[in-house]
Amino acid sequence: MGSLLLSNPLFGIYDKGIYIFTLNIHFYAIVIVFGMILAACLSALLMKRRNMSPDFIFTLFVFCIPTAIVGARLFSCLTDPNLGIKAFFEFPWAGLSITGGVIGGVTAGLIVCLVKKVNFFRAADCVVVNILLAQAIGRWGNFFNQEVYGRVVTNSALQWFPFSVFIESDGQWHYAFFFYEMAINLVGWALLFSLAWFYKKKPNGIPTFLYFAWYGTVRACMEPFRDTEFILNGGGVPWSELFAFLMIGFGVCGVLLLLIFNYKREGAFIGSKYGDPCGIAKYLTPYKDDPPYYSKINMMGANYPPRPPKAKKGKKEDEQ
Repeated sequence: MGSLLLSNPLFGIYDKGIYIFTLNIHFYAIVIVFGMILAACLSALLMKRRNMSPDFIFTLFVFCIPTAIVGARLFSCLTDPNLGIKAFFEFPWAGLSITGGVIGGVTAGLIVCLVKKVNFFRAADCVVVNILLAQAIGRWGNFFNQEVYGRVVTNSALQWFPFSVFIESDGQWHYAFFFYEMAINLVGWALLFSLAWFYKKKPNGIPTFLYFAWYGTVRACMEPFRDTEFILNGGGVPWSELFAFLMIGFGVCGVLLLLIFNYKREGAFIGSKYGDPCGIAKYLTPYKDDPPYYSKINMMGANYPPRPPKAKKGKKEDEQ
């Protein structure tokens, strides 16, 4: 289990996590789950802001999170030379790829939107940008697990956190790449969340594709400098770096195609010359009997009447 820091018969804390009775929960898992929950809450808030039913996030959460986890494990097993596809069935899992998680989660979200007949890009603009926040928080799991770091730092003047991190397994200081990626993703999330919060003109999907361009750029820059232990290069192919460049291309091409298609339909790259310039004018919900209502958060709320007041309970008649 590792060295105990705090213990009693029911609950305890050790160097890698906590235990409740006989159940061990690693800090890595706690950090990742916290990031998921926070991202889901902010996505629901963004849906309300962008004229969508915030309850839709629960449907996406139920289907996308398990699919993202499976995708993360599958991608890692297929690309990590130390694993292999047989390791997919070995529990508990050790080795998850964020790239695979993004692919799995976004694919599941697309399918859910198609089934529920919800505009995928409108929903994705509310959810995908917050994946950056979840990824930034999740990187702290690498701190607790002492993984995803760079080369050895030999200059004693640079041996301080967060510039570098001390790794107990080899007794040396390494570049704290997990922290660098966390900080850059946090900046990207702040920019994209602000864009989604204030941006309401056509076409939808711009924040979504910018996410892929941003995150792909971050990974493309970081991957070559990681410790070789954490580079997915099964078959001699640097898979994480390859998919990072694919994400950049996917994001840039997506933005350009959205602008071109919008120009053909609306006569303008952004907004519309012929009709309503807003891409969120229509209230979007996957549920029946879910009418829009006025809300200070909703950017289009002024177009709707106030929410009907709740019916008051009638007073009981006196017994005769």
